[in-house]
Amino acid sequence: MDLLALSDFNLVARHGGFGKAARASGRPKATLSRRVAELEASLDLRLFERGTRSLKLTEEGRALFQRTGALLTELDEAAAAIAAGGSTPRGRLRISAPLLFSQMAMGKLAAEFALKHPQVQLEVTTEDRAVDMIEEGYDLVIRVNPNPDESLVGRAFLRDRLVIVASPRLPRPQEGEVVPAVVRGGRESSGIWRITTPGGMSQISMEPALRLSSLLMIRDAVRLGVGAARLPISLVSHDLIAGTLVCWGDVEGSDISLWALYPSRRLLNARVSAFLDHLKTAFPTGDPEELAAYVVC
Repeated sequence: MDLLALSDFNLVARHGGFGKAARASGRPKATLSRRVAELEASLDLRLFERGTRSLKLTEEGRALFQRTGALLTELDEAAAAIAAGGSTPRGRLRISAPLLFSQMAMGKLAAEFALKHPQVQLEVTTEDRAVDMIEEGYDLVIRVNPNPDESLVGRAFLRDRLVIVASPRLPRPQEGEVVPAVVRGGRESSGIWRITTPGGMSQISMEPALRLSSLLMIRDAVRLGVGAARLPISLVSHDLIAGTLVCWGDVEGSDISLWALYPSRRLLNARVSAFLDHLKTAFPTGDPEELAAYVVC
């Protein structure tokens, strides 16, 4: 398979059209169209449905994009690292990271990186909103389950999941009973938590008893027995081992991924490449247990 043609296909798929891909990459639209057509011919597959005003991935095209996008990103990063040679990362590196991850791990990550790369001026901003990397001058952002963005590339470096936890002093509700809950923010109302346990699927009826804006605050409140809560397993794993909290089950469909993202329109500089390598070293497998262990170490 022609890797250049595959790269062009991914470029068009990520931007949602030949025109947008051409403007973002500075390459002729006709060249991109020809390379994608050649790839389709070599695979004997139609990868795009072409309308008069729209371009949509076929089922086969979507599968190819999902399977090859991360691999091409890895190749781009490897090529950038080789091109940088032995140059020392230096200069300003601005990163935006979500609140909980920053509270749990970013201080240690940033300090270790600063010691390893003293010529980089690292600046980390903590916020959960979706920042505009180009307009606000960020080199890299860390986001939880980000929405697709045609202007950004990157990869997941950590996985997590939500679990229902409670103090051992809080009895697990029987069928039909309602459990008091500690919830985040003011929007969540009475409802059902659907969970998976070794025994299968079940559900828990809950009524908010306390509303807090921080997951760390929620964990502290749950420890005191105010109610049960949905929390990331990485945040409560040590409590579960110590017995200060108990797990009632995994929240159905609550898989979480943390992504490191950077602008696709710029070459991957040595500072960003060094920080991505730092994340790989800190979390080699990306399991929730690694994040929990990293916080303690």
